[in-house]
Amino acid sequence: MVAGRYRLRSVLGSGSMGTVWSAYDEFLHRQVAVKEMKVPPGIPASQADELRERTLREARAIAVLSHPNVIILHDVAREDDQPFVVMELLPSRSLAHILRDHGPLTVGQAAAVGIAVASALEAAHAAGITHRDVKPGNVLVASDGRIKLTDFGIARNVSEATMTRTGIMLGSPAYIAPEVASGGAVTPAADLWGLGATLFAAVEGAPPYDADGDPLETVGKVVNGKVPKPKAGPLADVIGALMTKEPGRRITLREVRHRLYPLQTKTPLDLFGPELFHTPDGKKTSAQPDATDTQVIKTVLPDKAKDKAEKKAEGSSSELAADPGPLPFLRPPGPASAPPATDPPTVFAPPPLPRASRRSGTATAVLVAVAILLFLLAAGGGFALARTVGGQPLLPPDAAPRSTSNGPTDVPPPSLVQQSGDASYATGNGGQFGLAVPQGWQKFVAPHTTTKFGASTAVQYVSPDGRRSLRVERLVKYFAQYPSDEEYISWLKTSYPGNAFTLFGPSPMPDGKGTTLTYRLAEGGTLPEKGGGGTRVTFMNLVPAGTSLWLLSVTVPAEQENSGRQDVFDRVAQTLSVSD
Repeated sequence: MVAGRYRLRSVLGSGSMGTVWSAYDEFLHRQVAVKEMKVPPGIPASQADELRERTLREARAIAVLSHPNVIILHDVAREDDQPFVVMELLPSRSLAHILRDHGPLTVGQAAAVGIAVASALEAAHAAGITHRDVKPGNVLVASDGRIKLTDFGIARNVSEATMTRTGIMLGSPAYIAPEVASGGAVTPAADLWGLGATLFAAVEGAPPYDADGDPLETVGKVVNGKVPKPKAGPLADVIGALMTKEPGRRITLREVRHRLYPLQTKTPLDLFGPELFHTPDGKKTSAQPDATDTQVIKTVLPDKAKDKAEKKAEGSSSELAADPGPLPFLRPPGPASAPPATDPPTVFAPPPLPRASRRSGTATAVLVAVAILLFLLAAGGGFALARTVGGQPLLPPDAAPRSTSNGPTDVPPPSLVQQSGDASYATGNGGQFGLAVPQGWQKFVAPHTTTKFGASTAVQYVSPDGRRSLRVERLVKYFAQYPSDEEYISWLKTSYPGNAFTLFGPSPMPDGKGTTLTYRLAEGGTLPEKGGGGTRVTFMNLVPAGTSLWLLSVTVPAEQENSGRQDVFDRVAQTLSVSD
């Protein structure tokens, strides 16, 4: 059971980046898909927590998408401090499996796929989201005629900066845009290329680039080779207009739909018959990644090309997903986990330069060994380099460098606005509270479950800059099991690594009706000298109300410790009113 409501039933797919489960939402009584997140191989443990948080921030951004051709994200939850993403469950087959088992699509079928994917991408781009991995494996076709695009934002969560500067990113070699493969910025135009390559595979039955399954050569052909042309047919012009190496010359998604509509002569329900949703006898899904899988790419460009790409990258966007601050339900770090993908990532080396003949088996083995060594070295430094190149701190924004004083880094006292909230869990019994919240802080609500205290609801308000947060949580019937709040404080102490956590207090609240405490937490895993570096400070009141224990906390960067207490926590804490 995840978050007290999602019961996992069976595994739909599993890879190195995670596992996808068929599950049942026992609160809303519906089938859902649940992604159990994992950190990709090669990511140091010190960066795992940051990657998990950024993955969930990405999920928050994707949640704004509501479109009939997009798999809908329902919820983000935690169970024993591990993150899960809950999505719409669509009984379907991927276009990749249909092509594998039944060969190329008809003109009408391919047109229907193109219209659906173009519509989904148009909605995503309008919301400021780039898919980054458009390919047949991420296009789902249902027997009732629905066609949906899934797995948005997978690449963004590992490395957003260009490959030229970091050496690492995710992508599908057979479908990756040439400007991305050669070190350019990832823009919506890359999705246009992916759509064209997907339509190419739909009409040809094979990806546009695939050097006998060798990802090294596949990426080399994408960067250095000519653009392949599909066989003559009604879709050839559309594919050619999308698969042009100059991003600015690719046709718009609106134009794609305009050209494809006349080619779809039937509804998708009539176009995709029941025979396409059965695997022929003897067919087995290969567990080995090929050139169509999402993979970790290590690339090195020639010096001239590298210099050119670096100059271009300096003026391009290479930021991670918009940072709205700490997650509303951020808890003590648990075992590594991050977003799953159905395609297990593999490591491969730089795209080869043009050459006259195929390399020998020995040369390939040496090159692969060197690539693996480069990847292991880059895994530790690639992420840090990406953040440095992008002009960003190595840790999330709320871990800005700290001065020992409390002066210029502090912020003016915010105006407070009275609000009401509901921290009840599922049943809605009790849990109402009133609170004065800093003006402009955004509200988030998320379920939270721990093995010790059970299910609860966390209501969090995040500052516009994402660096400060205010959290209200209610532990229902706490005092029916424990005589005092000391049990919670003891649990809090053991929930963080000892070298990353320092507790001050507890001490009685001024009115004697609760306990107040302060703790420091180092995001990098170890508290720096004098509390500097990536340290955050949390002020917390533990307030009893009947049998429930209420938790009110304010978390700020360490350099804002004084103002965080005086201007936010002390003022807000005086306004809290709760019901059991």
